[in-house]
Amino acid sequence: MKFFRKIRQKLLIESKFSKYLLYAIGEIILVVIGILIALQINNWNQNRKDDRTLKEYLGKVRVHTLEDLRILDTLTKYRTQIATQCKKARVRILNKTEDEDLFLFMSCGVAFADYYFKPNTGGYEALKNSVYFGKINNTALDSLLISYHSLVEDIAENEKSYNEYVVNQETYLSTRFDTSLILASAFLPQDSLKIRATPQSEYYQVFAEYTASAPYRNVISLAAFQLDAMVYQYGQLKNAGHGIIQEIDNLANN
Repeated sequence: MKFFRKIRQKLLIESKFSKYLLYAIGEIILVVIGILIALQINNWNQNRKDDRTLKEYLGKVRVHTLEDLRILDTLTKYRTQIATQCKKARVRILNKTEDEDLFLFMSCGVAFADYYFKPNTGGYEALKNSVYFGKINNTALDSLLISYHSLVEDIAENEKSYNEYVVNQETYLSTRFDTSLILASAFLPQDSLKIRATPQSEYYQVFAEYTASAPYRNVISLAAFQLDAMVYQYGQLKNAGHGIIQEIDNLANN
């Protein structure tokens, strides 16, 4: 600054006003350039900080999506097995051969379990409520996240419809049958039942009546096709989830 001040004083003393004016303009330009460079560096540093924070949010979304995928794999396997059993039972009902395989109908009792897919949305909600969500607007990741959580809502509605129906049918059955023998025959080891006072034939008789009832068979029929619809939705959600993970990995490597 002392150097520049000496130049200005020398030009004024020598009455070289035009040169002084040019010098002053040049000095102003240098100051402006310096300010612009400083602003650019500051913006660059801020963008680096923002990108780092965004990646931290996306890292949580990635971890939670992986957790969801593991749950979906388990549910897919479970729902598929139940649907397969219920389809076999439905064929038996249509062919009027259900008495030939009572054990098959016993195994269909798991169709009454009211399971729900409960995704971990903590990472996504935190990102959505942050100032960094705008940085992924109108990107492939944004579209995948919207699609993913739209599917989550569809699955929740489907599961709610199925589970509420099943619970209602089970509640009705509990008013028509003494389920103590049914639960015993379904869950207790057969060896332990043989030593009880109740004869084995009575267990089978009660269960045969129970499985022949309309509410029980309604659940079997519903499970035979609605669980397939759930499995299909799980597959769609898994595809979207893998897409989200891939997009996050791409952003992390940039």
